[in-house]
Amino acid sequence: MEEIAFVGLLLLLGLGAYWSMVIFPRQREFQKQQQYVRSLQEGDEMITFGGIIGRVLKIEADKGIAQVEIADGVIVRVVTASLLRPYDPAELAVSAQQTAAQQE
Repeated sequence: MEEIAFVGLLLLLGLGAYWSMVIFPRQREFQKQQQYVRSLQEGDEMITFGGIIGRVLKIEADKGIAQVEIADGVIVRVVTASLLRPYDPAELAVSAQQTAAQQE
């Protein structure tokens, strides 16, 4: 009987560790991304999930769709959940330099 209680305790500890190391950080990241999408304004430059840089023209929050201009006169409709983060050229340049330095 003691072995069953011990195995049960280990199982609970394992599930707790999995939750705190995998599930909880993903939930936090998802909430952060959703907060970013809700704060978007028309005219903001952002990066989509596919890596496309564009400028938000219109957000239809009730439908979950945004109209994004990806080039002069080229407007696409995207799901707002695919708008990942703001476009910051300086941040992307630093990231690219760090990646290049690691590959050398």
